[in-house]
Amino acid sequence: MIAFKEWDVVCEALESGNQSLILRKGGIHEGREGFSFAHEEFVLFPTRFHAQGDYVTVPGVVAKPEWEIGEEVVMTSRVRVTKAVTLTVWEDVVALNDQHIWTEKTIRDRFFWEGKGMASGSIHVAYVEVEKLAEPIRVTYSKKYGGCRSWVEL
Repeated sequence: MIAFKEWDVVCEALESGNQSLILRKGGIHEGREGFSFAHEEFVLFPTRFHAQGDYVTVPGVVAKPEWEIGEEVVMTSRVRVTKAVTLTVWEDVVALNDQHIWTEKTIRDRFFWEGKGMASGSIHVAYVEVEKLAEPIRVTYSKKYGGCRSWVEL
């Protein structure tokens, strides 16, 4: 089973319907080909990032420590990608502001970031449908789930 790593606050927004797409530049460890929405269906693997509240428009985000080895990670949603595109025009990205919870600065920084084989002036977008799982998937956090990569195999 494939899981997509995303901040827990974004997972909650996707599950609640407050977000209908995923924006991604790519992780440092995406490989030579770079990032792509390589899977049409996957579960959301909630990640913890101590400062994620600074990057979203959701008030009162409570900072949680990053996962420790041995902790239980609970995944509660399955995602189906209905369309995936790479946007290269900043105005097209801005037009999506009502469909996600990230701040404009966060998206701007990612859109214009260049490095590790990724070009400035682009960002990947997946339009998604999110379904709550009947039974959560539980895994024990280990090193294989860490690092700056988007996809992990459970």
